[in-house]
Amino acid sequence: MSYGILFSGQGAQKAGMGLDFLDDDLFKETIEKASLASQEDLVAILRDEDGELDKTINVQPALVAFEIGIFRMLKRDCPHLNISGMVGLSLGEYSAMYASGSLDLENTLSLVSDRARYMQEDADQIENGMAAILKPKLNDIEVLVQGLQKQNKRVYIANYNSPKQVVIAGEKCSVALASKQIKDQDLAKRIIMLKVNGAFHTPLFNNAKTKMTKRLANMKFQESKTPVISNTTALPFSGNWREIMAKQLTVPTHFGSCIQYLVEHEQIDQTLEIGPGKVLSSFARQVDRHLKCSHIGNYAEYQTFVEEEHGIKG
Repeated sequence: MSYGILFSGQGAQKAGMGLDFLDDDLFKETIEKASLASQEDLVAILRDEDGELDKTINVQPALVAFEIGIFRMLKRDCPHLNISGMVGLSLGEYSAMYASGSLDLENTLSLVSDRARYMQEDADQIENGMAAILKPKLNDIEVLVQGLQKQNKRVYIANYNSPKQVVIAGEKCSVALASKQIKDQDLAKRIIMLKVNGAFHTPLFNNAKTKMTKRLANMKFQESKTPVISNTTALPFSGNWREIMAKQLTVPTHFGSCIQYLVEHEQIDQTLEIGPGKVLSSFARQVDRHLKCSHIGNYAEYQTFVEEEHGIKG
């Protein structure tokens, strides 16, 4: 059995996520270190009693710490797990960066904290919008979006998630216009307006990209012990972490193509999604219906995975 590890991105968060892991010393240590890096009380943010979790500046360090904490537990309790490759959706690439051995814990958490701050600053500058397009007629939608851009409308395809879903993003009014035209021209089965904190993976985040480029300039990355497939190129990172992790902020993600690469080139036959939801598992099945998909988003699921797959008490 050969696993591809999937790390969730922003939008997957849920109030209360991770609280049931805090009795584990390794997980608790991860949250504490992330709290120091972000200068925020991440346990309070995870509880979300004040509704602050969804803010970019809060959710990014919280979600990455949550995912890394679970992965550290997994490596401790299942040291012989056969992992052939990894992919993280957007923010989740930072979790994969740590999990692959490319960056240590402290630098990963520090980078994520700064990334969140840069992106929050850009998100606050303009009223953003995103819309998920289900069962799209992709070529026609790409032509439509390009046409709107020629009319100086700031709308872009931000995510190629699977054969059955893409996401458009940009200025809220331009996204609404594109969505209406897609509906009127019957170019998709369904359109869902997303509740988001920013039009991620579009040129609206050029300022954040510039800041992230400077932030990454002197960061030292190690050679990955496990292949990590880039959302930006749909190919393994190979000495190009700095360039791609900055560029990633302003260009589309290609998660579906990343899964295809893991299947065809790394010969995975199972995925393990680490994150609060199961959306990435759904995308993976849409790419290859033969994949067996597992998920860890709470402590009960963690125990089940460890016990059933490896015969070790969690």
